[in-house]
Amino acid sequence: MAAYETIRYDLTDRVTTITLDRPESLNSLNTPMRHELRHAFERAPGEGARAVLMTGDGRSFCSGQDLGENGGGLPDVERTLRDEYEPMLHAILDCPLPVICAVNGVAAGAGASLALLADIVLAGRSAQFVIAFARIGLMPDVASTYFLPRLIGLPRAMGMAMTTEPVDGAKAAEWGLVWKMIEDDALQAEALAMATGFANGPTRSFELTKRAMRAGMQADLVEQLALEARSQAEAAATRDFVEGASAFLEKRKASFEGR
Repeated sequence: MAAYETIRYDLTDRVTTITLDRPESLNSLNTPMRHELRHAFERAPGEGARAVLMTGDGRSFCSGQDLGENGGGLPDVERTLRDEYEPMLHAILDCPLPVICAVNGVAAGAGASLALLADIVLAGRSAQFVIAFARIGLMPDVASTYFLPRLIGLPRAMGMAMTTEPVDGAKAAEWGLVWKMIEDDALQAEALAMATGFANGPTRSFELTKRAMRAGMQADLVEQLALEARSQAEAAATRDFVEGASAFLEKRKASFEGR
């Protein structure tokens, strides 16, 4: 898949930027976009990227499922979730690179779920997170019932899902739904600066951190301690650890190679 129809893909300075590119539909998710997002996240690590930045074009990050892609009728939802959303979800979660999401405008329904799959979420002040499924008689999906209670607690997750009230960028940061809120006119620049910083950082360290943090959401203490020991041994065997330790002792800035 050399060209994309629903997203833009750019690799510059070891940062892959993936932009949802259906602004006429507020970047709603259709079948081609789900396939293209999966492909793009699987592609990025093999092309020399060391960080991924995901955002949306126009005034919305993602308005959720494209309800018009089947002539106004819903698709076979179980098949679509299993065969299209889940592979996309795993491609993002399993990406070994740091994944940053810059949420501009609305992230609704599956669009909010998509944003929360990233490792670090930055929200513009005007961002609106809306768990909107109940508005059309559905329940939250795309792992939002898994991540939301863990991020903000069960009472707030229930409130977002059942009232469908929007949560703006400032409240999202206050609740811990996102890493931080950024003024709209600075959002993209700050997100790119963060991605660039990660792209020049200890890549293997980030990968191991991601793996351990996600495992820790389900493991017991004994399992997690064992994973930490194994993972730290892997980190200590990298050239970046040697460089980082040397730089610390020599009181200079480390120059990481990503290996």
